[in-house]
Amino acid sequence: MTKVLIDQQEYETDDLSENSKAQLASLQYVTAELQRLEAQQAAMQTARNAYANALKQELDGDSSSS
Repeated sequence: MTKVLIDQQEYETDDLSENSKAQLASLQYVTAELQRLEAQQAAMQTARNAYANALKQELDGDSSSS
């Protein structure tokens, strides 16, 4: 039997109503999606920083060759 903790209250998932189970599934899905998006945002920010640094180095290199 699986338990879920909500607001410091433990619930047996087998004892939940069908509607509660559906709400729990939706909550778990949204939570997982938010975690996925946060990881994707971190990766995009890292890539953005790398591109900005590469551009700065390129521009600094162009300035010194003029």
